[in-house]
Amino acid sequence: MRVRLGALAGAAALNGALSFVLLAAAIGTDFWYIIDTERLERSSTGAQGQGPANRSQLEPLSSHSGLWRTCRVQSSCTPLMNPFWQENVTVSDSSRQLLTMVTLSGISIYIAYSAAAFREAACLLEERALLDQVDIRFGWSLALGWISFVSELLTGVAFLAAARALSLRQGRDQAV
Repeated sequence: MRVRLGALAGAAALNGALSFVLLAAAIGTDFWYIIDTERLERSSTGAQGQGPANRSQLEPLSSHSGLWRTCRVQSSCTPLMNPFWQENVTVSDSSRQLLTMVTLSGISIYIAYSAAAFREAACLLEERALLDQVDIRFGWSLALGWISFVSELLTGVAFLAAARALSLRQGRDQAV
């Protein structure tokens, strides 16, 4: 099966653009890590015999976090530190890309560790029912980041294949 060089380069460029858009969406959104305590809040309100009037007095504990801030359900978002906002920081593009990849991996490990630590703490406190009522999960922003990473790898493979096809074509043209 012979693949045309233009089609291969076009697919690589399109895949690269898609990767960029997905990464920009992932970095700019706040749904990397989600904690949903709605079931816990409903059960604690019902268990205490409090009615709907007292429910409004409880502050919801649910939140979702991104790379740059954490947002509670009925509160404003709290910004986290951004190392690129400092005035004296000069970081090359390749260093930023490497830092983004390391950050993506580090956040994934941190979230998995946090969920495991939460489960262990709840077990130590013998609050097994709490685990059934609190939902801790990765969000769609993290999924977009990983899809972007895979798309970027595919872009690199496509560009390497295009370069190989171009060098083979030049070799044939020089042989004739």
